[in-house]
Amino acid sequence: MPILDFLFPNRCLNCNRIIDKSEVICEVCFPKINFTNHNYNGSNTLKDKLLLQFPVVNAYSLLYYEKESLAQNIIQQLKYNKREKIGKNLANWVTERIDFHNHKPDIITTVPLHRRKLKQRGYNQLHLFGNELSKFYNIPVNHTLLERTTHAKAQAKKNQSERLKTKNAYQLTQRINDKHILLIDDVYTTGNTISNIAWEILNNSKNVKISILVMAMDV
Repeated sequence: MPILDFLFPNRCLNCNRIIDKSEVICEVCFPKINFTNHNYNGSNTLKDKLLLQFPVVNAYSLLYYEKESLAQNIIQQLKYNKREKIGKNLANWVTERIDFHNHKPDIITTVPLHRRKLKQRGYNQLHLFGNELSKFYNIPVNHTLLERTTHAKAQAKKNQSERLKTKNAYQLTQRINDKHILLIDDVYTTGNTISNIAWEILNNSKNVKISILVMAMDV
């Protein structure tokens, strides 16, 4: 065992039990994670919400994002505590639950961070997650299809009115026609970010379909 692993062993995010370095939650605590059990290829609560905002083919949320929940802790550790590898665990949980069947997207893309925020954080929490899904499903991933043009504080730190002010904050970097795009984000709250990006893609491309995958959705 490497000396650092011995001195600083990996511990369960919930109970602090020592676990394998590739895991984030121990077997005892794993059942406490509130998975949505959404049907990607059918109706679910996320898809119903998104259909009120833009045309969406399929939609899926892995977890329910509740205050002081294990799911919230997992996402916050990923985003704010330099735990980028948690993205791989989340991707593995997705692959255990989604079979695209006849609705396999052509391209995976992720919600971008503004370059200032990316520099502060050191990584985009969606990239490793998207890369793992790309490898498993054999779908190309394009992390530069979109760019964030304005800098703002984190969604979690915004109030309701501030979350609605993200119009024109994103732009498409290249035309992408005749494709089915799987857009990935971390947490669905109001859906404003996803909706604005979706319309940016739809208004600047031809014959494009959009599906959505989020790590968690607010309840």
